[in-house]
Amino acid sequence: MYKLAVAAIFTLLFVYEPAFATGASTGESAGAGRPARHTVKKARVKRKDLAQAIADENRERMVRRIEMVHGKRKVVYHRVRRAAPEVFSRSAGDLAGLGLTQDPLALKSNVAFVLDQGSSEVLFEKNANVALPIASITKLMTGLVVVQANQDMDEVLTITDADVDRLKFTGSRLRVGARMTRRDLLHIALMSSENRAAAALGRNYPGGITAFVQAMNDKARELGMDDTRYVDSSGLSSENVSSARDLAKLVAVAHQEALLREFTTDPNSVVAASGKPMRFNNTNYLVAQPDWNIGLQKTGFINEAGRCLVMQAMIHGRNVIMVFLDSKGKMSRTADAGRMRRWLEALNPANLVEPAADAATAAVSAVTGSSAAHAAEPVPAVATEAPAAH
Repeated sequence: MYKLAVAAIFTLLFVYEPAFATGASTGESAGAGRPARHTVKKARVKRKDLAQAIADENRERMVRRIEMVHGKRKVVYHRVRRAAPEVFSRSAGDLAGLGLTQDPLALKSNVAFVLDQGSSEVLFEKNANVALPIASITKLMTGLVVVQANQDMDEVLTITDADVDRLKFTGSRLRVGARMTRRDLLHIALMSSENRAAAALGRNYPGGITAFVQAMNDKARELGMDDTRYVDSSGLSSENVSSARDLAKLVAVAHQEALLREFTTDPNSVVAASGKPMRFNNTNYLVAQPDWNIGLQKTGFINEAGRCLVMQAMIHGRNVIMVFLDSKGKMSRTADAGRMRRWLEALNPANLVEPAADAATAAVSAVTGSSAAHAAEPVPAVATEAPAAH
């Protein structure tokens, strides 16, 4: 009898336990329903908080920097507000309407200029007289001023807090306090577009950065670069402006300096920072391509300038200077260089013929006897975000 009673109790427990569990899980009982609804409510609040956090992150962020205060290193945080994507995507050339200019080669650059280095014949031209931000193309003038000033290339310079970028908040592998020779700083400024290196070069010029920028502008005037203005040695400011025609003059003069030719075309190099070896790579992968014969080059990019590229190269037995400004897309400037090279290779140097143009490019015409192909140039004023220098 006792065994039968125990068996009956266990049977009742197995029968009612699933029903109780089902009721609790579906919220059928009043007691179980409230906690379930409360849990869902809390989960929704968490998702809402997460969405808000993501939105806040998109609006602003904190940037960690190390500054020197009274001779001691101090960690500080700067709040940086991010601009709207549509503002970032529009360059000064876009704002000036240069994107409306069509050309026979369908280049992705708003500005293009190609010159025969030997004869000074203009082979291709598109918006070449418009002054625009030039980003790190600026460093080519920085290198020219340093080399022609005959400063001691073996002098050891120190990266200081003054060399840290507080305009664009770009990063750098060169820490504050790093010690390098002027030669190595010039090397990575030209080859890898190192901003702190370029800043240190200008700061260590006789008279400091103010005198250095003045020397840059004086050299520009000397070379007849009337559309050009410099305000820093790195190109981070959008107020460093020039036209493609002016930059072709700069490339021609810079190409005469052996050190500039070497440093701008090295695919990579190891330099010493405070005795520690560091490898840097070239920002232009074309210098390592066996089918290119590049004598000098420099790349540049900030949002206001777009992707920029200047080069001196041997193409089909001819030395040419190519300038591409305000290109859209990370690989577009080098792709434009490839398009231009293929066009030049297809031409007979003794009798250049303009590439075929459709109705949309009817304004493009060949200049008889000049061996030149010109793309129609609009003459809108450069937007105030990127003031031209005259």
